[in-house]
Amino acid sequence: MTGLLGAVAAPAHAAPAADTTPQASTSFRYTSERGDWVGRGETGSYAAPADTLKATGTAEYLTVQVSTGALRSWTIELAAPKGETLHPGVYRDAERAGFRTGRAPGLDVSGLGRGCNEVYGQFAIDQIETDASGAVTMLDATFTQRCQEAAPALNGTVKINAHPLSYGYTSDEGDPLGGGRSDVHTGSTSLFTIAGTGVGHIDFGVTGKRQYWSVTMAAPDGEAVEVGKTYQATRLGMDGTATLDVSVTGGGCNESRGEFTITELSHDAAGDIDALAATFTQHCEGVEPALHGTIHYLA
Repeated sequence: MTGLLGAVAAPAHAAPAADTTPQASTSFRYTSERGDWVGRGETGSYAAPADTLKATGTAEYLTVQVSTGALRSWTIELAAPKGETLHPGVYRDAERAGFRTGRAPGLDVSGLGRGCNEVYGQFAIDQIETDASGAVTMLDATFTQRCQEAAPALNGTVKINAHPLSYGYTSDEGDPLGGGRSDVHTGSTSLFTIAGTGVGHIDFGVTGKRQYWSVTMAAPDGEAVEVGKTYQATRLGMDGTATLDVSVTGGGCNESRGEFTITELSHDAAGDIDALAATFTQHCEGVEPALHGTIHYLA
């Protein structure tokens, strides 16, 4: 299988633990601004198995057809610039897919009997995979489409057999590490790494948007990480606490306290972590304002 996930798994040598198995999502969701010709200001969502979503084509030109019952409700077309293939990244200045010019990427979302004569928009590929024949087997993408350059927008997300892949954080005003900022990293902008030592230690990393984030979580000495358990933690795991150490480019905590919860965790046949979902809160340097984070690594 050929894969382009926006994710890079670092070497790990963890023994298998009691795993939760993440479930893939196949869905289409949209929101439409008032005055948008296609969406008519409405919102909607479709999801398998109740609805049918089928991807055809290749990573050069991909079509997703969405239907409910016997009706075809929506068609989403995503095309790479001519001569290229789709990969994780942001595709700006998209034109109508079947009529794109020059090096423009292509986008064409039509639904409920309505479509654009011209398209002005952009889309982001967070994850994409193809099989040996070139057919797309997994997709995670978002888009913004306008039927005229300054027209109201249609926004949407389409997923085919996709697991979540993101790192988001919110920093309270006065938090020394995050500086009161909030952001979300996805596969279109960032790369992700994960590794572990035994069943009690997890190292997660994110690089993108001119930042590198590192998150270390570990159960108390001699214990395995338990899914669903909230751990009280310090930076070095002293006095029987768990370990939580979050740092970003150019900064980290000399001392910290906080908590984390592993909500999903699974390992591959070799015992390496292949999926993780977690949340954390870290107070740096003894101050009350905190950094709050959410991790989704294919879970």
